[in-house]
Amino acid sequence: MGGFGLGQGFGLSAGDAATYRVQVPRSLPNAVLVLRYRLDAGTEMRLDIPGLLRRGVRLRGTGEVAIREIPLRRTLQDEVIVTLAPAEEGTPIEIDGFALVPAATLDGLRFESAPWNYEPRRLEAPRADTLVLKYDHVVATYGLAWGVQEGEGVPSVVRSFFCDDLDTTLQITAHEHVRRTLAGPGDGHYTNVFQRPIFLEPHSDRVMVGLVCCGDTVAVQARLATFDPGDSAWIEAHAAARSHAAALFAGVKPSGEVYRFSQERMAATLLTNVVYPVRTRGTWIRHSTPGRWWDSLYTWDSGFIGLGLSELDADRALDNLNAYLTEPGTEDAAFIHHGSLVPTQFYVFQALWDQTQSMPLLRYAYPRLLQYYRFLGGQLGSSTTRDLGSNLIRTWDYFYNSGGWDDYPPQVHVHLNGLRASVTPVISTSQVIRIAKIVRNMALTLGEPTDEFDRDIELLSDALQTYSWDEDAGYFSYVTHDDQGMPNGVLRHESGMNFNMGMDGASPLVAGVCTAAQEARLVDALMSPERMWSRCGLSTVDQSAPYFRDDGYWNGGVWMPHQWFFWKAMLDLGQMEAAHRIASTALDVWQTEVSRSYNCLEHFIVRTGRGAGWHHFGGLSAPVLNWFGAYHRAGRLTVGFDTWIEALDVAADAAGLAARLRHTGAAHHAPAVIAALAPGAYTVTWQGKVVPAVERYPSTLEIQLPQGPWVGELLISRVQV
Repeated sequence: MGGFGLGQGFGLSAGDAATYRVQVPRSLPNAVLVLRYRLDAGTEMRLDIPGLLRRGVRLRGTGEVAIREIPLRRTLQDEVIVTLAPAEEGTPIEIDGFALVPAATLDGLRFESAPWNYEPRRLEAPRADTLVLKYDHVVATYGLAWGVQEGEGVPSVVRSFFCDDLDTTLQITAHEHVRRTLAGPGDGHYTNVFQRPIFLEPHSDRVMVGLVCCGDTVAVQARLATFDPGDSAWIEAHAAARSHAAALFAGVKPSGEVYRFSQERMAATLLTNVVYPVRTRGTWIRHSTPGRWWDSLYTWDSGFIGLGLSELDADRALDNLNAYLTEPGTEDAAFIHHGSLVPTQFYVFQALWDQTQSMPLLRYAYPRLLQYYRFLGGQLGSSTTRDLGSNLIRTWDYFYNSGGWDDYPPQVHVHLNGLRASVTPVISTSQVIRIAKIVRNMALTLGEPTDEFDRDIELLSDALQTYSWDEDAGYFSYVTHDDQGMPNGVLRHESGMNFNMGMDGASPLVAGVCTAAQEARLVDALMSPERMWSRCGLSTVDQSAPYFRDDGYWNGGVWMPHQWFFWKAMLDLGQMEAAHRIASTALDVWQTEVSRSYNCLEHFIVRTGRGAGWHHFGGLSAPVLNWFGAYHRAGRLTVGFDTWIEALDVAADAAGLAARLRHTGAAHHAPAVIAALAPGAYTVTWQGKVVPAVERYPSTLEIQLPQGPWVGELLISRVQV
């Protein structure tokens, strides 16, 4: 099956099916379909193969790999469509291959296991500080050189790890300083050149040179023989690489110096959390990961990685975005999905657009994000996200986690009580509305029609207002539905209180669809120390709720990503004080923890204010880079979700800017923008008239613009002394 197999719960859910188009170069008389599969011992299932069989075939499991020969009693030729569809849900099956052969040649068909040998042979190497490795199943020979002899300079030894996951095994063998053979779980082998401690005097540095090469054995041996770590070519290569280093502190303002240590740690973590190889869409890619514990794609985490990368390296951010987008018209994947269905890729695009206003980027991203949006909104292909009579969005069919918040109380309740088919969260509808507005702005800029987005925004907004708002609680609610899929109430805790007092219940602020009265109540709840505000930022769950606890993962935790959403929403609302409070608290909390522990952690505990979770985390914590950039890096203009930058010209010395902005938010919103500029005094004009600005930090200006919608010109000029 082209190097792929079916598994990971295939057959558990109703409607699971896989279709293959098989090209048959010559006719196959009296064809037989040979299926290689595995079912758990004692289980059985009926597998339908429509188009080839009138009735399905009954398969029985032994726990071992089995082969089933299925006579088709016909001649096959040209293109054959093979669809494998479990007839009943609930029984997972693994299918690792099938074959179509004439019955007369059936005895000649063999499935043979490859005898994998993971350990390379060490061929003759030219020096003691080099290795030549030859793998049985790889054509190329690999060479390594590290430029020091054992016992000289930096002592080094060659070690072997026998395991399938080096990251895991390194943790459990970190104390082993003498053994040269180490083992962990799983099959696999890693050759390790282990260099002993590298001593540096204070305020000094040291450059170490190593070489990895591959090719013909003789060529590799010759290359290693000539390796000289003192060669000027390496010095030049090092200098060239340093010239491309992320310029995190280019244009940093004096107000940002207090955060330098923690920002450097975050930048280093984000840029070095790279894993390779990761397989996607039939090929191998290198990819950023929340932490190297997880060598896979994570859709929502990676969007925040992309947002962080947008502060460091726009090309890397674009690569990150592109890893999750598929070609327009791709039938089997509207986008690349793993994990929580929070569509953060749209925000990566918007961040890159805010920086560049690149029309080639816009034309490239629009059709890709459009199909992503349509699927998530339940309007494309097999999507089941909008299949209830309320039109509210639910993504439970694709992942258990609606907003990335694993132990969010009503979400846990839905799963424990089997309510996935009949209960909708708020975050999913809110996010679809917000990305509809982003794609609408893209369409406006490209001159494309916007009727589709206008209809969706109105329909989904009305659904939230009609079925989800709880006037007594002051939050939007999880909505329950009857057997016919019609809304019949809000989800309540056993205490009778609304079950959604928390970030999910406030997420329509991010969508920008609340009334002025609702906004006032939700902002008050967010910023109140008795409700959602804590010593280290916004709690995920309202602290006054009976289901709030201080020992959970998200419930009782403060995380950066949804704080970033609410920070941007506060700019839309013109709530400059609240926005700054969110951002500055996050920066202070981050600086304090990193200074104490040197760790870049996942989240913070409401009760203690200390960091917790994975220690080398570059995913959902990345917004600290965005807040730092917005307030403390000269030459920046930061806007909310509803303000679209049509054009931006920043002075080369960051001593002024001119922007054409379009605001498409609610008519009662007077949005705020943040302009961080070089030191000096500034005059701000809007549509040619001088307007006031709040100087949050020296030469960092917060400017409140008129109520929308509008298109207008913002000009900020340094006053000549």
